[in-house]
Amino acid sequence: MIEKLDMVTEPIGWLLFAIFVVGYYFIAAEEKYHLNKAKPALFIGTLMFMVIGGFYAYNGLNMKPFETEIAHLILEIAEIFFFLYVAMTFIEALIERGVFNALKAKLIKKGHSYKGLFWVTGALAFFISPIADNLTTALILSTVLITIEKTNKAFLVPGAINIVVAANAGGAWSPFGDITTLMAWTAHKGEFADFLYLFPASVTGWLVTGYLLSRYVPVGYPLQTKVDELVPMPSDEVLKGGMVVVALGIFTIAMAVFSKQVMHLPPMWGMLFGLSILKFYVYFLKKRHKEDVDIYKSIAKVENDTLLFFFGILAAVGALHFAGFLGYAVKLYDMFNPTYVNIGVGFLSAIVDNVPVMSAVLKANPDLGLNQWLLVTLTAGIGGSLISFGSAAGIGVMGKLKGVYTFGAHMRLSWTVFVGYAISVAIWYGQFEVMGLYNNHEVNYHTEATAITCPSCKVECEAPEGTH
Repeated sequence: MIEKLDMVTEPIGWLLFAIFVVGYYFIAAEEKYHLNKAKPALFIGTLMFMVIGGFYAYNGLNMKPFETEIAHLILEIAEIFFFLYVAMTFIEALIERGVFNALKAKLIKKGHSYKGLFWVTGALAFFISPIADNLTTALILSTVLITIEKTNKAFLVPGAINIVVAANAGGAWSPFGDITTLMAWTAHKGEFADFLYLFPASVTGWLVTGYLLSRYVPVGYPLQTKVDELVPMPSDEVLKGGMVVVALGIFTIAMAVFSKQVMHLPPMWGMLFGLSILKFYVYFLKKRHKEDVDIYKSIAKVENDTLLFFFGILAAVGALHFAGFLGYAVKLYDMFNPTYVNIGVGFLSAIVDNVPVMSAVLKANPDLGLNQWLLVTLTAGIGGSLISFGSAAGIGVMGKLKGVYTFGAHMRLSWTVFVGYAISVAIWYGQFEVMGLYNNHEVNYHTEATAITCPSCKVECEAPEGTH
């Protein structure tokens, strides 16, 4: 086995670290410079590996470790990239068929009170985000709020916080609901069903925060909104196939799970299979019902910047891992109780962003049991709610409710989010530490492509040394 060069003590290593820090500053300061975060992320992610490749070539070093790292990184990113690509395409297809407009119209027609609307939008955010994703869910439901009530900040602020918290909490217990959970699942840190055990912690934490926030929601009813100003619910006579697309979306999710759990294919394989079925159905609509649904128009609306951001940030963290910096992150788990470290990950994800934080933890690959991998998945997922810009859902709602849902407005009520966060961790502790669930459950560590003969497996194995 050829060892890769430890760059931490070399000038090249600190150059890479400096590129990452400067680039991440512009990512975090997206609102200040009005520079889409995908641009600096993609730039530093590609640049850092070009610097490493140039360094290896210039010094005549063996390129095998570098090539292996790149091949593994491409596979890792492709799994997430294509998964998100299909998920976003289905969301855009549902929007095109008017399914989400139907949801908004129905909520408005119901005539809920402020408190009723607060709880309905929160519950929908919690239960839709595990299937869609937390960002899309938060955007749709925050649009409902601003459509019904445009000026009453006493309702809009706690309502917006509730949607963000519910969307992030709902995404934490499903591999489909949050990018961090998806990353943990595709990295084989738990089976699909394992993440469902985070449901009690997720739902209880949101309910506690929701109850505390609801005390700030005013009594009474919003002014009646002219429902006919909204895009109406598409019926079968207006836009055919909307509910069929919903069913195909559920089928696609089921195929992603089946592909991974039974056939040992990456989840994105099942997702792409579902996309192929969607394309055939769109063809059927056009031929049989003369419905001109161009699926490529839906694909064109996919947020390419979001996909490129994930590519860039995962590549940048991969470069830091290859340079040797993340090896020091593992030492934190040796120095301190892993529970404390993983709780701290939640606070860090609120400040930095949960995607690079979770990527760093996965790349560092500390020797943890499933109980701890579920904890870090939970804290990274719900920790972003502690600060308004700590999650994609929060940033999206800030954009929808400009001047209303702000950093300051969120922070004045952030103590309610912290209480819910603490409750979620306490629920996890009761499940996995007091009751002892999964303490003896083995985790599949076959995630690093080192291709060596493993003394435990007696065959060529991809597991990192010392993980059996």
